Amino acid sequence: MYMASMTENPRHTPKDTHYAKLRRAHRDRQREAVPQDDGRVRLYGLHTVLAALDNPRRKLIRLRATRNALQRLGRDPASLPCPFELVEPRALDAELGSDAVHQGVLLEAEPLANGGLAQAAGADLLLVLDQVTDPHNVGAILRSATAFGAGAVVTTSRHSPQESGVLAKAASGALEEIPYVQVVNLAEALEDLKARGFQLIGLDSDGPLPLEPTFSGGRIALVLGSEGKGLRQKTRTTVDALARLEAPGAIRSLNVSNAAAVSLYAARKHLAAR
Repeated sequence: MYMASMTENPRHTPKDTHYAKLRRAHRDRQREAVPQDDGRVRLYGLHTVLAALDNPRRKLIRLRATRNALQRLGRDPASLPCPFELVEPRALDAELGSDAVHQGVLLEAEPLANGGLAQAAGADLLLVLDQVTDPHNVGAILRSATAFGAGAVVTTSRHSPQESGVLAKAASGALEEIPYVQVVNLAEALEDLKARGFQLIGLDSDGPLPLEPTFSGGRIALVLGSEGKGLRQKTRTTVDALARLEAPGAIRSLNVSNAAAVSLYAARKHLAAR
């Protein structure tokens, strides 16, 4: 099937796709690196903006949308919780870049408040990220964490993506549903979670035990490392256990967002059986 597709379009090869992804990631990093002097975040995409409009914790500043996008949002401009401006698509292209899939809508807002680990006080499942840097991966992880009922996604304030349009678009509304907690010192945060009764399980493709038999107790924090280096040594020595996802195929390691989804499913299944 895949070879047939290549024959039908000989100019579209796996190598082309690979470099297209690299170019997109580079453009996204450039957008992330441009500081916004006003401290606002610019959220775009229909699902992302709808979720932000419905989030009472989100301080909204201004919504701009095309006529078609406003119709798809299904909102009366008079009832919107912030000022509204009708615009042409090219105005949004000029601000966000023509490669941003804004779907005709852009919402300016204040960043969400970082309430710290206290936001996860009543949770039985958390996800902790040790310097995962790609906003697309973190956005996908936020979606999975929301889907499996995690109480928060905890990450470092450095070497992790800040709240942004790229991150929010990848999360497709999940950024408004689950606390994205950024901490200064991850080792101290992990010790704090231990004191709160969480079992800390670090995911490692060479972990000594499969993930499922490692679970114990009723509060679990899954800890995943960066896309390239995995868990840092300090993190490895701080967690209660290192575990692996059993992968019988030729490829033993998964993309960090896929590993997060699989491990969240397994942890939720364990907790539901208690």
